[in-house]
Amino acid sequence: MTIRTFLRGLAGTALIGLFGSGTPAASADSIVELPVLVAIAANDRGAFEVMLMQWDQKSSPDPLVIKWANARIKFVGAYLDAVNQALRYAMVRTPSISHTGSIWIKGAAYAPTSTDGPSAGAAMAVGFLAVLKGDTVQRGIALTGTIEPDGRIGAVGAIPDKIRAAAREGYRTILIPQGQSSDPRWNLAGLAMNLNVSVKEVATIDDAYELMTGRRP
Repeated sequence: MTIRTFLRGLAGTALIGLFGSGTPAASADSIVELPVLVAIAANDRGAFEVMLMQWDQKSSPDPLVIKWANARIKFVGAYLDAVNQALRYAMVRTPSISHTGSIWIKGAAYAPTSTDGPSAGAAMAVGFLAVLKGDTVQRGIALTGTIEPDGRIGAVGAIPDKIRAAAREGYRTILIPQGQSSDPRWNLAGLAMNLNVSVKEVATIDDAYELMTGRRP
């Protein structure tokens, strides 16, 4: 069973129950499910994680903060910096929204992992925007890329590994930073054909958001 199949089988209180006690009560519709692609140094298969994100919309803390609902996936170093940058970007892009309360994040993975590196910054920005705007991230589309202060998506490494990880989970569209399809280090066209997936370049968070949610940010 893949992570994607496992989460699809959850509904209502079962999905909400993943957050455990102390997290906000809400409907399953208010939880954003965000795929995150990770490279692993030990092999070329990559890893697939799912971030479940929920905003409690409380009046405090002010300003908005991030709270981690479990320790199964540990985020350190550059990853945490990228997450904070992604949240700041999402807040700047939603000036009409009151940015108070907490966004709870729970990571779902097969085994406890430790994630470092900034390559999930773009995906996290899409997730935070979706949470704040009340949109849904569509299943079947995953994104890798760093986030630049102006909303551009920056280059990352190990893209073939991340494509393999997404394909194993049944994801058929993988978004990568603009200009990296032609990187001489890999043959993404051949890999995409072998795995029956579509690899598309995106230049900005806005581009990725529209593809992943079906809405303009």
